[in-house]
Amino acid sequence: MEPLDLDAIETELAGVDTALARLDDGTYWTDEVTGEPLSAVLLETHPTARRNPA
Repeated sequence: MEPLDLDAIETELAGVDTALARLDDGTYWTDEVTGEPLSAVLLETHPTARRNPA
């Protein structure tokens, strides 16, 4: 059995917390830098995404 990567787990949980906060304040569906909409496909595959791919 491999040891748990606690840093990766902490990072993932921080991303979830941020996504939940963005849902609460109504900014979940927008790129946090440009303000452009995030695509449904992006959010389906990466629900903690905060930016559109470059």
